[in-house]
Amino acid sequence: PDWGIFEGRTGSLLHPVIMGGTFLLSCSAAVKGFQYRRQRTMGTEISALKSTLPSLNGASTLSAAIADAEAGEDSALAAQLRAAIPIQNEIDALVAERKELSSKNLRDSHFSQGALLAFLGTAFAIEGPLNTYARAGKLFPGPHLYAGAGLVVLWAAAAACVPAMQKGNDTARSIHIAANVSGMGIFAWQILTGWPILQKVVQLTKWP
Repeated sequence: PDWGIFEGRTGSLLHPVIMGGTFLLSCSAAVKGFQYRRQRTMGTEISALKSTLPSLNGASTLSAAIADAEAGEDSALAAQLRAAIPIQNEIDALVAERKELSSKNLRDSHFSQGALLAFLGTAFAIEGPLNTYARAGKLFPGPHLYAGAGLVVLWAAAAACVPAMQKGNDTARSIHIAANVSGMGIFAWQILTGWPILQKVVQLTKWP
């Protein structure tokens, strides 16, 4: 049958253009995911540092405790408190970083980008072989096709982990991260295997 524009250059280039954009979306979602993970785990790091601070003897801040010790002419306590200033500075930096990360709404942004990635990636992983079949009347099994199929499986595995992750399951979270990191590696390799295919498509097709 005559597939019209779908088997021409326009339809043929739709797959590589969308998948290229999807790879960038995948990178963005990964960055946001790791930033959100950082935001979630910073509380434990901050608490551990706070536990190493000396007693402030009722003062609200380390600076106030040092001032009270100096006013009471307790040089030993003042020296002990001043030695904790680097720790307090580290705590303050972590608190500021966590506040900045929290302001970016990383959880919802990561989830939205991940959902869009799963939809577009799966849809155009199917569109690519359909377009090939429309042009050539057959498929050409090879590394690019197999990598695309594997990538869709990894996206599905990552998405399937989300309900368990929302309940605090660390095993599901580790599988989610591993699936997505592996997927990005396969995606990058798939781009390399797709480049000669793209050149051949441009050579053998005509507008539109």
